[in-house]
Amino acid sequence: MTDFPYGSIGDFRSKVLNDGQDAANDLERLRQYAAGTNPANHAYITISGSLPHDGKEQLPMAGPLAGVPYACKDVFETKSMITTAGSRALADYQPKTDAKAVEILERAGAVLIGKTNMHEFCYGITGKNPVYGTPVNPHDPSRLAGGSSSGSAVSVATGSAVFALGSDTGGSVRVPAALCGLVGLKPTYGLISTKGMIPFCWTLDHAGIMARSCLDTASVLQVLAGWNDATKGRAETRLERRLQALSTEFLIGKRIGIPRRYFFDNLDDEIASAVEKALLFCQEHGAELVEVQTPDMTHVRPASLAIQLVEALSWHGPRMDENAHLYGDDVRNGLVQGQFILGEHYVQSLRLMELKRREFATFFKSIDIMITPTTPVIAPELATQSVSPGMEAELVGNALARYTCVFNLTGQPALTIPCGLHSSGLPMGLQIIGKPYEDLSVLSIGHVLEKAGALGWIQPISGVPSE
Repeated sequence: MTDFPYGSIGDFRSKVLNDGQDAANDLERLRQYAAGTNPANHAYITISGSLPHDGKEQLPMAGPLAGVPYACKDVFETKSMITTAGSRALADYQPKTDAKAVEILERAGAVLIGKTNMHEFCYGITGKNPVYGTPVNPHDPSRLAGGSSSGSAVSVATGSAVFALGSDTGGSVRVPAALCGLVGLKPTYGLISTKGMIPFCWTLDHAGIMARSCLDTASVLQVLAGWNDATKGRAETRLERRLQALSTEFLIGKRIGIPRRYFFDNLDDEIASAVEKALLFCQEHGAELVEVQTPDMTHVRPASLAIQLVEALSWHGPRMDENAHLYGDDVRNGLVQGQFILGEHYVQSLRLMELKRREFATFFKSIDIMITPTTPVIAPELATQSVSPGMEAELVGNALARYTCVFNLTGQPALTIPCGLHSSGLPMGLQIIGKPYEDLSVLSIGHVLEKAGALGWIQPISGVPSE
């Protein structure tokens, strides 16, 4: 095996423009590689039966993502493949139309490799799936990849896709991206359309992106957010040029908020050290570090779960009347709990969500971005039930989503980027949070840190066989 031959979207597009047929052949090898490795890593539920090559169907030559192979979480509806949401309950569901995000990417020239594995119906942050297999961490197959967008992370980290779509309700893009050493973006709420995405929780669901760099993530976001005409893109778009021109001077005068309380509590020492190192780098290059008073986070996780369970039950309830036996035990038991959440609890949770939005908006008036760890722990072992990142033990699901779930309530853009390898050899993640609709600022900070080598670059695990 050799490393994946295209390190970025730009690399692949250049190959397409220089030799479309050669690029098409590479795409086919990539599809075969995905199929060949899937029994071991469980990244995909469905892999495309064929891709544009050799006269059957021409490889897309136009568009900002022309010929770029991507994967999407099997919660996005696709008319060319079944959409299972990781469940036996939808094992034969064949949508008649594509999800809006898939439709936009197709117009932009991107090529869908396959539908990725996931925690059933997005109900879980570990990515465990007894039906389609649990995707394993590419850095250590005895460890979790994280969830619920687990397969999307594995597909990008192992090189079978250049980028992938996921969904994020409490951290389901950022957590697997962090555990697998990737960039993962939960954009501002609603910035990427969720139309045609099987819902888990309408109020908190975000469509997100995983890639190997902030630059690639920005290129995909530009298309999905409609910041350019996806049918008339060039190999190098205005946004790409803008980010590539940035240097550490971009950090001068930036006010970076550090919420020590809660976001740095009960945290693995090496992750804490890696984040502090990144903060010090920012300070040394002109940024101002501002200690901010963290809002009371006591009821954030319970409120998030209350909203999720009530809204999930409203979608699944009618479907479970006849097909409850097709649901996994953890999903079925969790959804049943939703019927015991009173209307008062749901309303109070929504009120708390609005309170957190106001509180975070208030201190963001005095800062530009906020930086925290993404997760308090590295990827747990597959059978792990609880972890002890610091002094206190907690359930693995609660730990993994501890630093991420509040930003689904506030709707702010939140980005995870790799910040080096733990002594165990596993990736660590740093989270950058911005003001609503300032997604580009968040990506710009991440890109500058990447470009300067301040965080430690994590290469894909392996790639397609070369001829």
